[in-house]
Amino acid sequence: MTDTKKYIQLFDQFSSLKVLIIGDVMIDAYLWGNVDRISPEAPVPIVQVNHRANRLGGAANVALNIKALGAEPIMCSVIGNDKQADIFLNLLANENISDAGIIKSNKRITTTKFRVIGNNAQMLRVDEEIDEELLIEDQDIFIERIQKIIENNKIDVIIFQDYDKGVISKSIIEKTKKLVSGKIPIAVDPKRKNFFYYQGVDLFKPNLKELQEATNSQFDKKDIKSLQKEVEKLQKQLNVKQIFTTLSEQGVFICENINGTFTSTLIPAHARSITDVSGAGDTVISLASLCLALEIDKTVLAELSNLAGGLVCEELGVIPVNKEKLLKEAIKIYG
Repeated sequence: MTDTKKYIQLFDQFSSLKVLIIGDVMIDAYLWGNVDRISPEAPVPIVQVNHRANRLGGAANVALNIKALGAEPIMCSVIGNDKQADIFLNLLANENISDAGIIKSNKRITTTKFRVIGNNAQMLRVDEEIDEELLIEDQDIFIERIQKIIENNKIDVIIFQDYDKGVISKSIIEKTKKLVSGKIPIAVDPKRKNFFYYQGVDLFKPNLKELQEATNSQFDKKDIKSLQKEVEKLQKQLNVKQIFTTLSEQGVFICENINGTFTSTLIPAHARSITDVSGAGDTVISLASLCLALEIDKTVLAELSNLAGGLVCEELGVIPVNKEKLLKEAIKIYG
């Protein structure tokens, strides 16, 4: 089989997969406009709004990426019982993504990030959220919903998309792992609060900053020997099969542990006209998780995920990856 056919076949296989996504969802709200003067009230630009938009954000952007790649996403999260919740559910419905895993709580608000864009550049972001851990009664309802979905669907991979907004907790992580008993691969895009609770997962994807903060280490992203050392140390501590570290303009680094033997690969970034890095991590974990479900070689997993993350950085705002464009670029570079 030629490499071109290999990639075409791989991308076709994505459509056979069903992905359970657990995490913090949000609305990405945009105000777009033009700037041509400074406010007389304060030294700040005035944005003359000409367009508004609401988009699925946070873990819901992972669901959008999974869908864009051809697989079926099942989104599990807890939102508020408010007007923003209705907007969020309508956005899900517009994308034909099921809300079966979404729970409304009277003790929460629906996280919303308001971005003000002037002259095609982000001027300001305003966040509306509660980032405290779910109340016990909400956690109980949430894990029951997750259990029901796992029992009633053939799930190929689970993604924990953690934004430290309180939906994911040590309890939710441990109970979910117990439900699957190692029979379904688990991929994680972590944040600081729950970083060390993801023991024994299959793929763990911190960025360099998150890795350094968690391991209390400081080294240049070009210092691959130090990176390798810290990754292997963390891999032993978490008992994780693969640690996939994103290094922004330096590319990505993946390390695999098979029975105590570590093998690693550095995939350099490709030259891009970077417009906006928002949502790139969501795209990377989405592609990596689908490859994980299909048991794709770690190098191919890292190469494709790296390409996908770079492509979405060329667009302004949080948007999912374009599957056809990604396939063409993968064939052009690696085919």
